[in-house]
Amino acid sequence: MAFLHRVVNGGGTLEREYAIGRDRMDLCMRYGNVTLGIELKAWRDKRGDPTQSGIEQLDSYLARLGVNFGWLVIFDLRVKALPIEERLATEVTTTKNGRSVTIVRA
Repeated sequence: MAFLHRVVNGGGTLEREYAIGRDRMDLCMRYGNVTLGIELKAWRDKRGDPTQSGIEQLDSYLARLGVNFGWLVIFDLRVKALPIEERLATEVTTTKNGRSVTIVRA
């Protein structure tokens, strides 16, 4: 969040729990004519990998924002998760509706 606040200090905006229809997207960042939707997920013990559900959820939000790209950040909070330096990764995927999602694993 501290990094994102630098964008705000540079003239952008950052809204938490951004209302989008009946739902709430975790973060919506705007800077100039760029709007970035960001969904955050926690991967906990006894729950499955939230990647697919997060992509589908974010895809819906991006459609309502009228943008074709966004970020999905997954925090691995499982007891036996790999050390952060081994699990930290990014990848870009495309939703079923053709939107680009950058997935950050932390």
